[in-house]
Amino acid sequence: MIRTIQTLAKEVAPKVQSWRHHIHANPELSFEEFETARFVSDRLTEFGIEHQHGVAGTGVVGIIKGRNPDSRILALRGDMDALPILEQNEVSYKSTKPGIMHACGHDVHTSSLLGASWILQQVKDQFEGTIKLIFQPGEEKVPGGASLLIKEGVLQNPAPQSIVGQHVMPFLPVGKVGFREGLYMASADEIYLTIHGKGGHGAMPNLAIDVVAISAQVITALQQVVSRSADPKTPSVLSFGTVIAKGATNILPNSIYLEGTFRTMDEDWRAKAHQKIRQIVEGICESFGAKADLEIRKGYPFLKNDPVLTRKMKKCAQDYLGAENVVDLDIWMAAEDFSYYTQEMPGCFYRLGTRNEEKGIVSGVHTPTFDIDEDALEIGCGLMAWLAINE
Repeated sequence: MIRTIQTLAKEVAPKVQSWRHHIHANPELSFEEFETARFVSDRLTEFGIEHQHGVAGTGVVGIIKGRNPDSRILALRGDMDALPILEQNEVSYKSTKPGIMHACGHDVHTSSLLGASWILQQVKDQFEGTIKLIFQPGEEKVPGGASLLIKEGVLQNPAPQSIVGQHVMPFLPVGKVGFREGLYMASADEIYLTIHGKGGHGAMPNLAIDVVAISAQVITALQQVVSRSADPKTPSVLSFGTVIAKGATNILPNSIYLEGTFRTMDEDWRAKAHQKIRQIVEGICESFGAKADLEIRKGYPFLKNDPVLTRKMKKCAQDYLGAENVVDLDIWMAAEDFSYYTQEMPGCFYRLGTRNEEKGIVSGVHTPTFDIDEDALEIGCGLMAWLAINE
């Protein structure tokens, strides 16, 4: 059977590449994937795969029934949304929408899942159970498409017993894949803070309430939430990426705006950290006579790969690619809304290597020069199909 899957993957790989090029050239932001969803639906119709579109707005859910369809039910997930990034790659499939780009590989995930769907449809008389195909919108934007699909019943009728997801990894060479049992990715919360003070002339700070200086105190003090309040054994990150103060060389502004992220892998500590962040912000601002408007927007939970399922998937990957091409992954402090699925059932979220230094394909995700070595596409679709029938 493994040879059959590998042969079918090689056969469909050129189509997967063309699908990826089309999706990459026509990216759509989170929850706006109308054309992408239509493209996916059209392909599934061509394959003869029963499916539903318009789930949670732009989601597409397909069903492939093998022998004894009720004996086991596994879900495969691929996300479809792009990012608000201006692409700098000069390739034939460059984004045709300025300021929108598939910079996180979701074009790869969608096209690979389409390829896996085609393969599974060809061999549906040769495997047991049912495969549920989840083409998901909105992974990049809170509240996350996974949470909305779950609310709309994507994990029912039929109800999968487990779920598998694949994601590109630009730090892993093409030809290799990576797995990790247990804790893998962090929760992600968004921090929005406006500090209100009193503006004035930069030469007379005594007559103002200097929000720029106060924000510096706040940012510095908040680092101790991680360095002095978190258990050292619990991964935690607190970072600020936006600071906007519309003053000048000699003008102290009335207010300053900050955005940041808090990430960890423990729900109890996550809740306590939120309290500490709020106490520190409000305490410092009050001590200087300023006021704080603070919103901590709770994002995705941490992602935990089921050890038993992941161990089995890793062994299947070793059989398919060779043990030398399957590596163990470290903890990754990025976040993924695949975590919502893993709260409901055993899940395995693994990585597909896409890096090729000789070709200059080395950029990380969420950058304007991100791209992949497309040799990964044959592996991506074939391995996903192989994992699905061997779960």
